[in-house]
Amino acid sequence: MTVASVNNVRFMYKNIKIDDKTKEYILKRLEGADKVIDGILHKEVEIDMDKKGKFRVEVMIKTPYDLFRAENTTESVEGSIDLVMDELKVQAIREKDKRKTLVKRGARSIKKKAVVDGAARF
Repeated sequence: MTVASVNNVRFMYKNIKIDDKTKEYILKRLEGADKVIDGILHKEVEIDMDKKGKFRVEVMIKTPYDLFRAENTTESVEGSIDLVMDELKVQAIREKDKRKTLVKRGARSIKKKAVVDGAARF
């Protein structure tokens, strides 16, 4: 197992060597997560090859509040990283929508509980 670290991204390789072109492609795709996910602490990319010659790519993105994780197995590293990043973006958007909904529900709850004096003038 080989471990390398670049720009807050930790790479782990098992039974495989990755060339610089592929590594640059992975870093480029990981930059897309910065646009969707706020407050990223670090990213981990794990790549290994199974006995059938397929590549398994797992990406974990750690934020102060959440951990986003996805994995996929395909014939190529690039294909796997594309599918994994799409899944991570879906997870991040779902989490943002959930937070917005909770804030709105909380605001509605406070609004319902607020009592306005009948003699108040607006």
